[in-house]
Amino acid sequence: MPLPRPDTHWPRPPACLPANRLEAPPDGARVAVAGLVILRQRPGTAKGVIFVTLEDETGVVNVIVWRGIYERFRRAVISGRMLRVTGRVQRAHEVTHVIAERIEDMSPLLDRLLSDDADVVRAMEDFAQAADPG
Repeated sequence: MPLPRPDTHWPRPPACLPANRLEAPPDGARVAVAGLVILRQRPGTAKGVIFVTLEDETGVVNVIVWRGIYERFRRAVISGRMLRVTGRVQRAHEVTHVIAERIEDMSPLLDRLLSDDADVVRAMEDFAQAADPG
């Protein structure tokens, strides 16, 4: 008899999971999240680890960026104002993080939002298409 499958009713990459649904996937599940960068931390005691906090319209997501991923996606991590992060859910001590595997700078969508009203609709449509493969 097969083992019961964990809850699989959450958006899978490349679709983005809203912050308020980050509790749905099981520990270790691969997810994508997106949001505005509200904090970057690189503590001296963290041995090259960077902590990024993203915010979307539903809440915040804590992202852990290991040194190798940082080196691979350095430009996005350093200068991105809005990021899409694909990685694995990690839960420890009642805190949920996403361990980054891929980081994409989505900041050009913000620039388009600010340019004029006609571009707002196109930018939102582009973002929806980028976040949802369907």
